[in-house]
Amino acid sequence: MELDSFDLRLLDALQQDGAMTNQDLSELVHLSASQCSRRRSRLEKEGIIRGYRASLAPEKLGLEVTVFMNVTLNTHSRDTARYFRNLLQSVAAVREAHALVGDMDYLVKLVVNDLSMLSEIVNDIFLPHESVQHVRTSIVLESLKEEGPYNLAHLKEALG
Repeated sequence: MELDSFDLRLLDALQQDGAMTNQDLSELVHLSASQCSRRRSRLEKEGIIRGYRASLAPEKLGLEVTVFMNVTLNTHSRDTARYFRNLLQSVAAVREAHALVGDMDYLVKLVVNDLSMLSEIVNDIFLPHESVQHVRTSIVLESLKEEGPYNLAHLKEALG
């Protein structure tokens, strides 16, 4: 799918505020509301826009501890990887998980209410799991930059 400058402006605007109405978008993108609606629907249908959600403040919800967990699997097989992926899906505190190449197999981001909950997750869920060989955790002291909008400058430059 080819994106044009209107698509890129629409994507930039929606990354800032996914709840924008098509009327609001039309003023920013300089297209009619109906054209914005059609473009937005196309971008959703093609999977460029994956969805919309509210960005919550975890600390205001009692989720005070952010942790990055390095996980090494005990063996490298499809079954082991599948068991571990199923484990990740079953733990609500897991916010992100990434398969890696290098010293560790996975990097997992968790957000928990306190260290007791972290201890329970590590000692009672991850370490005893049949797929896990080693777990190393790092507790976040301060988040300096969290997920923000994607930089679309390379696509804008390609349009000329």
